[in-house]
Amino acid sequence: MEDLSEVITAAQFHPSACSLFVYSSSKGTARLCDMRQRALCDKHAATFEETDDPRGRSFFSEVINNISDVSFSHSGRYILTRDYLTVKVWDLNMPYEPVETYLVHEYLRTKLCSLYENDCIFDKFECQWSPDDRYIMTGSYNNHFCVFDRYSNHEVLLEASREVMESSPVGRLRPRKVVWGLPLAGWSEDKISVESMDFNRKLLHMSWHPHENSVALAGTSTLYLIDYYPELENGDSSKAGIVVMDMQDTEVDEEQNAEMRDLTGLNRVDGAGDITAAATTA
Repeated sequence: MEDLSEVITAAQFHPSACSLFVYSSSKGTARLCDMRQRALCDKHAATFEETDDPRGRSFFSEVINNISDVSFSHSGRYILTRDYLTVKVWDLNMPYEPVETYLVHEYLRTKLCSLYENDCIFDKFECQWSPDDRYIMTGSYNNHFCVFDRYSNHEVLLEASREVMESSPVGRLRPRKVVWGLPLAGWSEDKISVESMDFNRKLLHMSWHPHENSVALAGTSTLYLIDYYPELENGDSSKAGIVVMDMQDTEVDEEQNAEMRDLTGLNRVDGAGDITAAATTA
């Protein structure tokens, strides 16, 4: 591994064109390959790479530009890539620059030195499309995850918290905001200080149901299954419909089912196994 100058970090086939696949690399590039051209895919149909500004390069540039995940949109027109600080959307017809760029945790740029020392800068976060390709989701530290609305350019930051599940069998995750200047041990309901963030709690892995608004988030030894029904287009992130339920309670009565249906607007089949909710496993 020490002799390798570039490694493949992720790969995925096109959702409808079986001959196409994309893979990402540690050099910050994503390459589209067409197996109809030749069996050995050492030449690429397209290379998706953003030109770096030499004035903005630093010691950490190569590390933070490393693409940790790549994913086709369900329509097959776009590619989603995740590097350390951003999520980018690429059009298959425009490989020379991303059509959309979303900042995930830009507030960590000033802490890259300490993140390098504790090896957090090498963490590999995944990214996901919603079933309709409107929303993009990715993870962060302190068990935070970000959801970006591509239509309204609105974003919401939420924390997958066990405290919510312990306080009530059914609850909503509150939108959070990372700020500077709060005391190390002090935080309000919606704000958290950068200095007080726990970098050992991180959501690296996630999956969005291909047809429903249900997501699975994995943080260390905890798995969260969450019904996500965003109302971000009106700018009121407090109404983001993130419903959490403790699946350790195997008995779910009709009253809880009715409450879940009221919160999500869905008619689900009775029974704990049929309600998408949140679970924790130690």
